[in-house]
Amino acid sequence: MKITCWGVRGSVPVAGPEFVKYGGDTTCLQITTKDDGDLIIDAGTGIRRLGNHLQKSRQRRCHLLFTHAHWDHVMGLPYFLPLWESDFHLTFHHCPFHNTFVDRLLAKLFSPPFFPVRPKNLAARIDYVEHDDQPFEIGPIRIIPAPLSHPNGGSGYRFEHNEKTFVFLTDNELHHAHAWGLDFSSYARFCAGADLLIHDAEFTPAEYEKVRGWGHSRYSDAVELALAAAVRRLGLFHINKERSDAQMDAIVEATRRMAASQATGLACFGAAVDLTCEL
Repeated sequence: MKITCWGVRGSVPVAGPEFVKYGGDTTCLQITTKDDGDLIIDAGTGIRRLGNHLQKSRQRRCHLLFTHAHWDHVMGLPYFLPLWESDFHLTFHHCPFHNTFVDRLLAKLFSPPFFPVRPKNLAARIDYVEHDDQPFEIGPIRIIPAPLSHPNGGSGYRFEHNEKTFVFLTDNELHHAHAWGLDFSSYARFCAGADLLIHDAEFTPAEYEKVRGWGHSRYSDAVELALAAAVRRLGLFHINKERSDAQMDAIVEATRRMAASQATGLACFGAAVDLTCEL
C-alpha cells in the first residue's frame, strides 16, 4: 500500500516562496495497490496534479472517497482531467454520504454560474456505490469509517491491506465535543497500532484558544493521540493556510521532541505535497 500526498493544505490553496516545501494545494491523497485501480481520498485542489499524473500513466480506473464536503475538499474536482477521457472509469463511493448526496454534490460543482459544464457532458464512465457506516472493501483494501469531530460531520478512515494499516483523520478536533464526533479514547482505539497515522494538526497551542470549536486540532493533540494509540509514524496534516515552511519545520521539530521524551519510537513528520509513504 503506497500513500501519496497531492494536497495537504487546509481551508484554501496558497502560493508563494514561503509555501514551497509543504505545498499550497488542498486535501487530496492517493492510495495505490497492485489491484483494482487507485483510491483517491478527497478532491481538493491537489487532485488537479494527480489527474495530470494519471493521464501519463496506464491507470484507467480510480475510486473516489470523501471525508466531507467543505470547499477545500471538493473544489479541485472540475479540474481532474481524467473526467474528460472516455476510457477512464471513476467510481464515487457514498461514504460518509448516503443516497444521492455525491450525485447532487457533483451536479452543484458542475453547474453555472460556478462551472460552465454539466455532469452529463463528462466523458468518463462514472458509477456510484452505496456504503453504510460499517466496514467495507474497495478492491483489496478493507476500510473502516469513523465519524470526524468537525462542524457538519464527516468521516475518517482506517485502511487495512496486507497486514498494514493507515489511518487518515483530517479536520478532526480531538478535545472539543462536536455533535458527530467521538471522544479521545475512542479515537485512540480507532487508531490503535497503525503503521501510519495522518492527522489534523492545524494549530499551535497558543493559536488554539481563539479557534476552539472550529473543528481542528493542535499539533500537540495529534502527538498525544499517536502516543496513546501506539502508532509507528505520525504525519501532521491540514496545514494552516498562513503557515510558512519555516514555521511548519519548527512545529515538526516540536512534535519530535514530544515523541522523544516518551521514548516510544514514534516518528513524526510534516505531510507535504509529493510525499510518498510505503507500507
